Amino acid sequence: MPGSPYTDLDRPPLSAARLSRALTAPLGPWRRLDLRVETGSTNADAVAAAQAGEPEGLVVVAERQTVGRGRRGRVWQSPPRAGIAASVLLRPGEAVAERDWPPAPPTRYGWLPLLAGVALVEAVTGLAELDAGLKWPNDLLVGDAKCAGILAEAVPAAAPGQPPAVVLGIGLNVTLRADELPANPTGLPATSLQLAGAAATDRDPLLRALLRALADWYDRWRLAGGDADVSGLREAYLASCATVGRQVRVLLPGGAELTGLATGVDADGHLVVDTATGPQHLPAGDILHLR
Repeated sequence: MPGSPYTDLDRPPLSAARLSRALTAPLGPWRRLDLRVETGSTNADAVAAAQAGEPEGLVVVAERQTVGRGRRGRVWQSPPRAGIAASVLLRPGEAVAERDWPPAPPTRYGWLPLLAGVALVEAVTGLAELDAGLKWPNDLLVGDAKCAGILAEAVPAAAPGQPPAVVLGIGLNVTLRADELPANPTGLPATSLQLAGAAATDRDPLLRALLRALADWYDRWRLAGGDADVSGLREAYLASCATVGRQVRVLLPGGAELTGLATGVDADGHLVVDTATGPQHLPAGDILHLR
């Protein structure tokens, strides 16, 4: 049937009913699933919901994004049902007594996109059985090719007394074919789980595994008051980071750049680069791994 989501058997549709039932299990903060056949941007949808007062725990998933966004305003698109496009709404500054979660200070929110990267690595290595790592801060690499990206957006409080929100968006290439891969402006080639030889490319268990890993790491981070060391997040991130230990060129916001050896990630999640003028702690920048 023309237009049917079942015409491409490699790309079956997600089931809102099955995923919603899975979310009713003890999966951390997840409260509500919004599965859309098509949308402009799952992040934009989650940001709008946050501005309207939606509580923590919304998960927005789209079978197709038409104007998905990446870092620095880049556009991310995928054919229908060929990847995972999901955004989650978090309110880390809100105490949750039943979970023993104290409010996390805003100075620690910068760890949230790195937390999402660690969760994504766990989901992909566990189910797809691929050797995956992270290019700082949170691009998923399979080999030397980019397979996923993460975008975090802060949403100010919409009303007095309401905590601000953070929206985490994840775009994972699952069954994209070689002629469907996006161009990457930072020079890395793109790939998909299928092209990389993944053991599993069923998006339903992949999405569930991702949400479980996100919930688990968010719980640890919240219990520790957002402390990346106490929660074990920094240790886990460093174990997955393919940037640390490599010579890098960093394109900084504003157009400047620097080169040096990436030596670590500090307590704020900033990349530490040893340059000719001394160590630099970088909160943002596009990283190019040098040979």
